[in-house]
Amino acid sequence: MAEAPTLLMIVGAATPPGRLAAAIAMAAEAVGTGGGDVAVDILNLAETPIEICDGRPLDAYGAATQQAVARIAAARAVLIGAPVYRASFPGVLKNLLDITPVEALQNKPVGIVAMGGSPHHFLAVDSQLRQVLAWFGALVAPTSVYLTGGDFRDGQLTAEPARNDLAALTRTLITLLQRLDRSSLGPLPLAAKFT
Repeated sequence: MAEAPTLLMIVGAATPPGRLAAAIAMAAEAVGTGGGDVAVDILNLAETPIEICDGRPLDAYGAATQQAVARIAAARAVLIGAPVYRASFPGVLKNLLDITPVEALQNKPVGIVAMGGSPHHFLAVDSQLRQVLAWFGALVAPTSVYLTGGDFRDGQLTAEPARNDLAALTRTLITLLQRLDRSSLGPLPLAAKFT
């Protein structure tokens, strides 16, 4: 019997688990209630020490860093959650992506969940992270989810529109991972041609 395809969910911040981790946990629950035969793996960068990218080949990094990259490569789709830090996404997430080889995300469905203090920052993570993912040749979902503190009560995502949006994005990724044949998509991203 074949293994269920994996949807990797990344909590892309180094801060202790909080609202963003709670939102990703809610997305993971949504997979269980309507995702069919899909496994969920959560990679929380607050709990996984990733070494600083310094140009070494991947096999020269420690086990935790190699395992994090292997989890990205093994996943059939990825949901990335990131807070807005200084009008962008956190450095720990960029560092992980800097270590990750192009092939790990090439032609892979990826969704973006961003979180900020107010609605005024809704494009910061989406526009910048979307560009980085395009460099990999990832298949970024056309819409993303933006959460604010007002969507939470007692640390849990309670706002119904935000919960519905997160569940819809999760379903989109599941649909893409189940229906796409990554090997039939091309051409190679420029990053794969010139690196």
